[in-house]
Amino acid sequence: MTVVTLPPGPTVPPLVQTAYALTVSRRGMYRMRDRYGDTFTVNLPPYGRALVISGPDEIKQLFLASSEAADNPARNLGKVLGPGSLFALSGEEHRRRRKLLVPPFHGRRLGAYEKIVEEETVRELASWPQDRAFPTLPSMTRITLNIILRAVFGAEGAEFAALRELLPRMIKIGSWLALLPEPKVDLGRLGPWGRFAAVRREYDAVVARLISKAERDDALDEHDDILALMLHSRYDDGTRMSHSEIADQLLTLLAAGHETTATTLAWAVERLRRHPAILQALVDEADAGGSTLREATILEVERSRPVIDFVGRQVKSDGFQLGRWTLPKGYTILVSIALLHEDESVFPNPLAFDPGRFLDTRPDLYRWIPFGGGSRRCLGAAFANMEIDVVLRTMLRDLVLLPTDEPEERWHSRGIANAPARGGRAVVRRRIPASAPPPH
Repeated sequence: MTVVTLPPGPTVPPLVQTAYALTVSRRGMYRMRDRYGDTFTVNLPPYGRALVISGPDEIKQLFLASSEAADNPARNLGKVLGPGSLFALSGEEHRRRRKLLVPPFHGRRLGAYEKIVEEETVRELASWPQDRAFPTLPSMTRITLNIILRAVFGAEGAEFAALRELLPRMIKIGSWLALLPEPKVDLGRLGPWGRFAAVRREYDAVVARLISKAERDDALDEHDDILALMLHSRYDDGTRMSHSEIADQLLTLLAAGHETTATTLAWAVERLRRHPAILQALVDEADAGGSTLREATILEVERSRPVIDFVGRQVKSDGFQLGRWTLPKGYTILVSIALLHEDESVFPNPLAFDPGRFLDTRPDLYRWIPFGGGSRRCLGAAFANMEIDVVLRTMLRDLVLLPTDEPEERWHSRGIANAPARGGRAVVRRRIPASAPPPH
């Protein structure tokens, strides 16, 4: 019989721990780390008893573990995104599907989407008011949604308009449903699950029209959108994804890359306004056509303001050894991203906003984990960072972002993502092109 060894943790009832986690999750994690060390045990419905880890060695060991030993928790976004979602798949089926989906998000394919990102950014920035504070998160959300609809769904016309109205509703409901247990009684449209199912049926109908239109298009080979690439892709045995699997995967790409990317952009605005020297250096670099500091700044925003709290795994084999601990089958492991990113031994002076720590070096993907890690690392990480880079470059080129000495914005949970509480407020002015004569 396997001897289970686990670290200590809070002993209050699970519902009290859950209430505490929902109301003061970040402070609570820091307090438990201070009391119990970098590994401790919690009891949080719907996960049950779970191990929270933040030590880099144990995190690396977990990310390198086989899917037969530890894989996605049974409770995850897959229950709202559908059985064809990468979140819902495990083992060999997950590997097959992920291999099929990697090519559109890397290499030259990314360059094909930069024009779409810039066009959507320019269109949205034109609506920003001058010399008046406003939250940027709603704008960033519109930018990332439009980018996904064009670059991922290949949507235009009536389908674009329909999805633009539908998808924010789906994400708003689904982001909270992912955190809640499914009800034992079906309340139909009176309950959130019933409302989500109704919106999902509308979504499936629109995607079916998009797929049908794409399959009838004689020029489909010339399309760069990810839907078209999915329709062309084939598994090693020559088969392809079904229409329902494509619909689930498109929704997964939206859920994983829409609100999270928009939130990171809002945090970038919040951080840069409070670090004027970095902001000015970024403007000078953008004017000179450079990108090194901007890329390092994006990495530092993602380190210091990760929008996701945890990366989860579930033990699939009895007696799973993780560092000092032996875990039973079915146990959940939660990797605390914030505790790792604010570990002094991993990132010296971690509370300082310092893009210099990423200049001329790439982050260690077992220590810098805003996109998760291992075989479950976010498929669209490179796409998201390309989006953020182009949006910031365009903003710095077209606008003056005014610094502020206001206190930093607090963290605010939006279900999936942790956003700046005031929406990443900005005050901007239009830049006068260098070739334009000065005003009289």
